[in-house]
Amino acid sequence: MVRAAVALPPVTSTLIWIAVVLFAVGLYLSWTAGRLDRLHARIDASRAALDAQLLRRASVAQELATSGVLDPAASIVLYEATHAARQAEEDHREVAESDLSQALRAVFGELDQVEAVRAAPGGEEAALELAAAVRRVPMARRFHNDSVRAARALRRHRKVRWFRLAGHAPFPMAFEMDDEPPAALADRATN
Repeated sequence: MVRAAVALPPVTSTLIWIAVVLFAVGLYLSWTAGRLDRLHARIDASRAALDAQLLRRASVAQELATSGVLDPAASIVLYEATHAARQAEEDHREVAESDLSQALRAVFGELDQVEAVRAAPGGEEAALELAAAVRRVPMARRFHNDSVRAARALRRHRKVRWFRLAGHAPFPMAFEMDDEPPAALADRATN
């Protein structure tokens, strides 16, 4: 027995194709919204890592400033910069962290100061810890800013704006600061 193929009316066939296209577009928009959500989560994680590295750098520098190993002028400069960085409001954080970088370069710009710290009891570990903290800040900042750049690029697409796929998430902002390490500490970190 041979069965005859049933032909759908043209209206039904058109509705099926419209439904398939709408489903594909919806699936694509859902995938894009999920990708954007993952990028925002990555920004939050990278910002937390950056904050942790900045806090670690400030803590180690403040510990050195109050240890009595440095000369009084260097201790005051370093302590004030670390205190300002740790107490800075979010709007002024980049400037305070840049000021701390400049204070670290001023205090540890010469190898003599690093050697004086290393000569003190427990100074070798303190110098290594500060060198590691100073080295990790640019890496954490770069990772955060790369995440921000990727999210911004996706949020600039028309489909994201037209369909409001970003929801109410704030536009991601990069963290711009002076994070150049002191030459003497940078040399110490690589040795």
